[in-house]
Amino acid sequence: MFAKKITLIVLAVSVFVVGCSQAPTTVERISADQVTDLSGQWNDTDSRLVSTEMVMDMLSRPWIENHKRQHKAKPTVIVGYIRNLSHEHINVDTFVNDIERELINSNQVEFVADSEEREQLRFEREDQDINASEASRKAMGQELGADYMLMGSINTIIDSAGRTRVTYYQVDLKLVSLSDNRTLWLGQKKIKKLIENSNSRY
Repeated sequence: MFAKKITLIVLAVSVFVVGCSQAPTTVERISADQVTDLSGQWNDTDSRLVSTEMVMDMLSRPWIENHKRQHKAKPTVIVGYIRNLSHEHINVDTFVNDIERELINSNQVEFVADSEEREQLRFEREDQDINASEASRKAMGQELGADYMLMGSINTIIDSAGRTRVTYYQVDLKLVSLSDNRTLWLGQKKIKKLIENSNSRY
């Protein structure tokens, strides 16, 4: 009798395991612009919205008109190091790319490659100097130097009680003149998220 019960239990567990393993995976295509907050953590929507708002604010400030009036040309900008000081793993490269896209598409500034990209470009020019025709090769020493560098940080503050959590994000950016280290613009964007029934631990 005992052996019969054990056999029935094993069969029931086997059927349950097989049923779970055969559950179909469902995939739904959604718009890349659609807001999808699943975990309450920093996501692509935060990156896109923050970069758009902060670049719009930066380009609406007096520094840009002052530069155009003084130099009779658009300012040249480069994005420097943006530090992730938050408790989360945030893909800062994606955020930087969003900022760069907004700056370039604004048509209000010139934009130059970052340090890693410049190394690749310099290697290509060195190769051209040896292998490309004289008419098509690009000379060294003709790079456009940046006037300003944009840098900053992403911080978080966590407040939780039970399974309710509030996550506060603060993004700080500043624009610094490369000629004399003056800070010409300070920008700040805050996001606060309330997450109910959170299972995350911090």
